[in-house]
Amino acid sequence: MDKFSDMNMFVSIVKRQGLAAAGRDLGLSPATMTARLQSLEERYGVKLLNRSTRHVGLTDAGELYYKACLDILDNVSEVENLIQNGMKEVKGALRVSAPKDIGKQYIMPILNEFVAQYPDVVPYLYLDDRISNIAESGRDIVIRYGELVDSSLISRRLSPSRRVLCASPEYLAKYGTPLKPEDLAAHDCLVMLRSNEELKTWHFQEQEKKVSITVSPKRFSDDGEIIRQWALEGAGIALKSVLDVQADINSQRLVTVLNGYMKNFNTSTMVSSADLNVVYISKQFQPKRIRLFLDYLFERFPELIEKSGDVSN
Repeated sequence: MDKFSDMNMFVSIVKRQGLAAAGRDLGLSPATMTARLQSLEERYGVKLLNRSTRHVGLTDAGELYYKACLDILDNVSEVENLIQNGMKEVKGALRVSAPKDIGKQYIMPILNEFVAQYPDVVPYLYLDDRISNIAESGRDIVIRYGELVDSSLISRRLSPSRRVLCASPEYLAKYGTPLKPEDLAAHDCLVMLRSNEELKTWHFQEQEKKVSITVSPKRFSDDGEIIRQWALEGAGIALKSVLDVQADINSQRLVTVLNGYMKNFNTSTMVSSADLNVVYISKQFQPKRIRLFLDYLFERFPELIEKSGDVSN
């Protein structure tokens, strides 16, 4: 088999998490798949996959080969598209991932406007607060708070942001307003989960003084939108990005507290890690639809933020 076919086979194995499933997609028997993978590993003299009966994992060499295969296959696909459809045509899938609050309030309207201009683009909008391996996820653009540690990716700041503590007026009227971080011990707090980690240690700084408080969680969720909704319902105090709750603050559905303190969780790094960034893979033949959407995203997002009212300073 040629190297291009082997690359396509290897990517299919990783994405389908198994030789049998990939073989069904490619119309090949398990025995053929096993023989071809063994031949591929013998060619390079390295083990590319760690296999068990239920799981396929990449070795270090396998991860390097997988990323290279994705780039090469995507580049070939893009060249074929350019040849078949012309340089000016904008069409195909556009896969974007964003946190739920930001995704629903800002990214979805921007995608709607973009697709109205380019109706042959098919948008996929993934709403979650989890940090994904972009190469393995198959997503074109990932919008996230903070940086993703991967030197092969491009990260551009979409908007400055900061974290705020907020609660509904009804909650504060019933339980009082905390005046210093230590007061949070007497309050119900709404805490995020990230990869099963409870982000209940909140860090504060006032001038040169740093304080870390482990709060008493009233509720947990790995979904930032649910945390926001609980805060709106008066269930407790939430630590949120100001961009997520900007409209709620403007309409006084939520009130910020401890405004004199910089805030973060589970890190000693303060305000900078709360910025909203756009992360994507650099490709020599990046599809035109992705380039155009990135340009449109960076043009429209600040306009929508300004329209909703700037509370980031």
